[in-house]
Amino acid sequence: MEPVVMIDEYKAKSKLSESLTSTVWLANHRLTGEEAVMKCFDLSKLNRNLRNCLNNELEFLSSVHHPNIIRLLQFFQDEDFLVMVLEYCDGGTLSSYIQRHGRVEEDVAKRFMKQIGAGLEIIHDNHIIHRDLKPENILLVGSGDELVLKIADFSLARKLVPGKYLETVCGSPFYMAPEVLQFQRYNEKADMWSVGAILFEMLHGYPPFRGNNNVQVLRNIRSSTSLPFSRLILQQLHPDCIDVCSRLLSINPGT
Repeated sequence: MEPVVMIDEYKAKSKLSESLTSTVWLANHRLTGEEAVMKCFDLSKLNRNLRNCLNNELEFLSSVHHPNIIRLLQFFQDEDFLVMVLEYCDGGTLSSYIQRHGRVEEDVAKRFMKQIGAGLEIIHDNHIIHRDLKPENILLVGSGDELVLKIADFSLARKLVPGKYLETVCGSPFYMAPEVLQFQRYNEKADMWSVGAILFEMLHGYPPFRGNNNVQVLRNIRSSTSLPFSRLILQQLHPDCIDVCSRLLSINPGT
């Protein structure tokens, strides 16, 4: 996918967020009126590591087109700026969905998990580890039974040669695999722990292991002899659902 010079096909509508390195806008296509999200990065404010992260994200999103992965519509880059135009997801995040509903019914959680799994399969087939899977990074499109989930934010994603491992500690503590929290080497199975934490949160309304910092989260994981399912919720769940969640949240990633 070649850089698009005429990025002014889109008109910025309103600012969604701003940081030291980037500004995010809600935009409209000038001809069709279709809404999109424009992420504008000031390259002069990015260090080498952040620049590499951005390049990795751009390379991956330029190479895939899957209904459960956020779609890159266009991008433009010169010496000073990089602009990514991404599809707009009108349903917000999975995090906000859980907050509104308190917890997600099992049949809905099952449907959501199938979509997350489909997107993650493509990611891993491309030898990519996402490394920051969490409800805030899963976007929703549509409403009701037609909701479509899309995995987003690949800023921490890394290419991984099969059979190799990574060691950098990154991500969000509530969703980080224990091997990552323990500064051990890890592979794509670390993403599966994150998916398990997301499933648990959908069923309960809160993550399985919490704490004020990485050390407390890890301590709570180690001290738990079983998953902290609510007894009331546990009685309502199908055994297969409990089994899937337990397998995903296995402290031994080899199992």
